[in-house]
Order: sequence, then C-alpha cells, then structure tokens
Amino acid sequence: MSDTRGERLQVMLSPEELAIIDDFRFKHRMPTRAAAVRELLKMGLGSLAIDATAGAKSSDYGVFSRGPDGHAEPKDSPAEH
Repeated sequence: MSDTRGERLQVMLSPEELAIIDDFRFKHRMPTRAAAVRELLKMGLGSLAIDATAGAKSSDYGVFSRGPDGHAEPKDSPAEH
C-alpha cells in the first residue's frame, strides 16, 4: 500500500466508540487515532467473519448495539484482543 493518502474519510463516532479506539491505540502504542483506525480496518477486512448482508443499514455495523435507550454494551470490543 502506498504511503500517499489521497482520500479523506469522515466518520461520526459515539463517545463509547471513540474510547474503544483510543484504548486500542494506547494498548498497541500507535502514534495516532488514524493509525489505529487503519489497523482496525485492516484487521476487520482481513477477517473471515465479514457479513456483507444485502439491505443492511449502516447502524447495523456499529461497535455498540443500539437499543431503545441508544447504545448498549460492545458486541466484541477490539480492545480485548
């Protein structure tokens, strides 16, 4: 992969999701949040458990499950791996 970053991707995260990314970043001594997000994307895309279900909503892919009161506990926290 080239070191040139040609595209910018903006993502809105809940405070809980951001905390998980920061925990992962510090646990793995990564220099930036962007580096942590890239590593998590690489890990997720490389996994065999990718579920590309047709018709899924973007909210189906959050780190936290949504309930009537908003976000709930993490499905499977990457910080634990």
